[in-house]
Amino acid sequence: MNAQIKKGLDSRQQSLVKISALTAIGNLEDLQIQLNEGLDNGLTINEIKEELVQLYAYCGFPRSLNAINAFKTVVEDRKAKGIADSEGEKIITENNPPDKYEQGRKVLEVLSNTPQIKPAPGFGEFAPRIDAFLKEHLFADIFASDVLTHQQRELITIAALSSMKGVEPQLKSHIAMGRNTGITDDQLIVLATVVETIINK
Repeated sequence: MNAQIKKGLDSRQQSLVKISALTAIGNLEDLQIQLNEGLDNGLTINEIKEELVQLYAYCGFPRSLNAINAFKTVVEDRKAKGIADSEGEKIITENNPPDKYEQGRKVLEVLSNTPQIKPAPGFGEFAPRIDAFLKEHLFADIFASDVLTHQQRELITIAALSSMKGVEPQLKSHIAMGRNTGITDDQLIVLATVVETIINK
């Protein structure tokens, strides 16, 4: 498997995958181990914060908040031990474009490589508010921060969705989006192997 990992995901990418998968299923005990490993592998504090914030959109506020609290404890413990972790790039918290829906629509268009009409067909027509939240908040507000690249965000999302049951249509969509950001089939194979190892087949 080591040879496979070398041509697939580096240690930082593997840490993003592990943190995402464990957050998605709410395994806080193993998550704390992987949060420490992620920092040891060179992820910055702000990269991990951004990962955990993004995950609320895929696995809910409770799992995201629990993971953020676990990460806060990890950072404080490491600081108390004299470990100086890099804070990393500043996280953008303000996002005030003229049309937030349009900003999010364009981001999703880039990720999906598919024209995005307003409202989204199907669910967007039936429940326009969820379409607005998806475009204006997830793909506009959250994606406005470039602490993580689009490719990193897709690795995180694919890892979370592949760890949860009943989200196969969304997983399929994000695998396609991940490929559009440059994620290779070799990387997807390693991602699946990592998730299988720390979660289950």
